[in-house]
Amino acid sequence: MTLNFDDKISEFDVTLRPPEKVMRLSRLGSFHQSRLSFLRILLRRISAEKWKFSRKIFEIGDDCSGTAVYTYQLSGRAYSLIAFAHKISDNERSDRVIATKWDSTFTLFDGIPSKKDINRLKHNVPNQEAGRVSEKEITLSRANKSVRLWDYVVNCLSNGQQPDIQEIEKVGYMMRTTAVYGSGKFGAVDYTEISNRPEFGTPFQAEMLTVYMIRAFVIDLLQHAAKVKNPNKYVQLDSKFCEMLGVGNSTGLGMAPFLINHPQLLNNWISAKEKALARIRGLNEPKKACIELFKNYIKRSNYLIESWNSKHELQALKLDGLRRDKIILDNYVEKFNFNSSYPFNTLYEWAEQTLGEEAQELLVSLILEPFGELIDDLSHGMSDTKQFTTKINGSMLVGEFLKKTEKHYAYALKINWNNSKNNELAWYVSEEKLEPRLGNRFKEEGIEFYEQPLQPSRDVARMHLDLSKWENNKSIAEFLMKHPEHRHIIRRCQIIFNNPYAEIQDNTISSDVIPIDLLRAKLSFFGAFHFDPRSDRWVRINMFKGAPLPQTLDNENCDNWTYPEQSAT
Repeated sequence: MTLNFDDKISEFDVTLRPPEKVMRLSRLGSFHQSRLSFLRILLRRISAEKWKFSRKIFEIGDDCSGTAVYTYQLSGRAYSLIAFAHKISDNERSDRVIATKWDSTFTLFDGIPSKKDINRLKHNVPNQEAGRVSEKEITLSRANKSVRLWDYVVNCLSNGQQPDIQEIEKVGYMMRTTAVYGSGKFGAVDYTEISNRPEFGTPFQAEMLTVYMIRAFVIDLLQHAAKVKNPNKYVQLDSKFCEMLGVGNSTGLGMAPFLINHPQLLNNWISAKEKALARIRGLNEPKKACIELFKNYIKRSNYLIESWNSKHELQALKLDGLRRDKIILDNYVEKFNFNSSYPFNTLYEWAEQTLGEEAQELLVSLILEPFGELIDDLSHGMSDTKQFTTKINGSMLVGEFLKKTEKHYAYALKINWNNSKNNELAWYVSEEKLEPRLGNRFKEEGIEFYEQPLQPSRDVARMHLDLSKWENNKSIAEFLMKHPEHRHIIRRCQIIFNNPYAEIQDNTISSDVIPIDLLRAKLSFFGAFHFDPRSDRWVRINMFKGAPLPQTLDNENCDNWTYPEQSAT
């Protein structure tokens, strides 16, 4: 729910939170979804532009295999999800990237596919990486059932009963994706070819659209399975339960390098969120209706927190701390004087001094909720088209470069790189598994020959050591003629100089690094809920949990679902 907003930002100057506070891994690993998350942006666009949703084909047999096509029609364009359902055995089901069979496979098609298109894709999409798609396809994906919950719900519906809410809440999804590929992979259209379309101007909109449509297919397939099992007695899943079901995702180290490899893009995501927070903190007298809605979200967020569980020690500890802090926050907000000047600035400053990072970042997301008309425009600046065309400024003088490096990378230059603990890990790609890995450089022979450039802090320190031996009036071009091994980090530094939130201010090869912090930061911008790490290197999450279905999505409910009033009964 977004209220009409005509407040002007006051003259009160709220400084953006500094990068040295925001860009630490522990805080990035405490981010929550917000109204600037990509799936939230997508649903607002679909409802505002009144995209038309339809199921074109549902040719699924009694063995629950076959083909389905779902289409969104928008002004001048159409996008179709082509879904292939497969019958596989339990021992063929795997979430690993090297799997060769899945319960369902998908592609997002640019337009409405013909029979010829579907037949072509039927011979390629089920093979995923082993197949090939064309420039008519935008994404490629696959998903597996959550078998226990799937079987339980099918049995309930086939016997004419609705499932137990507690059983649904334990998992929260019927299928989980193991990849949603885009941006030219396996022959699909390159992102640059579609990035000028308004609907794809914000990052990852095609991927979010794919997952949203997968959710519709999964619900239809589930109900079809129940009907096949007992056609005379089955009932359809109640709409309130359908909305409770999201789409799961298993994500491992493959996602972690993205944030390091895309500093400009990372800056744009973080700066949008930080500007949004600053705008609201800078309001002297927010509307009473906005304040009331904020207090309502504070209360409603408790259900989401209580239904969030994890058996992983790291996340369990964070959840315990979040729940304790949430009690403190609730009590403070209940007594807080919102008639005071700049109330949200006061509230945030109190939280920063009182609460842990997990609760602080939850509060940030809650603060953003009522102020859509003030902050939603920031989503337009979250993409990046410049990073891979940025050239090194060779005329920059060494003295100026050193001064800026010492400012922006002070944390990296303080690290003792002679301590083996600070160099223990190395990023590489496994030849056998085709997945990014973290290995111990002192135990795994030859790992240095395969190491990926994902340790900017160390590389900056090495570059700084060599550069500090040069005269200040020499140019960077002259330095690079003698030290070409530093080209990549010189270029990166010049990006960071103009983009304060572009760099993660931690050591990514330290023995105590927690890679899932990287995963959570990115997934929070996707709009994920209920982060559930299964180790420090992979995590399961839920997307679109609680969201309206395509058939019921409108301007009233496109945002007012992330913090449900209470569980369905």
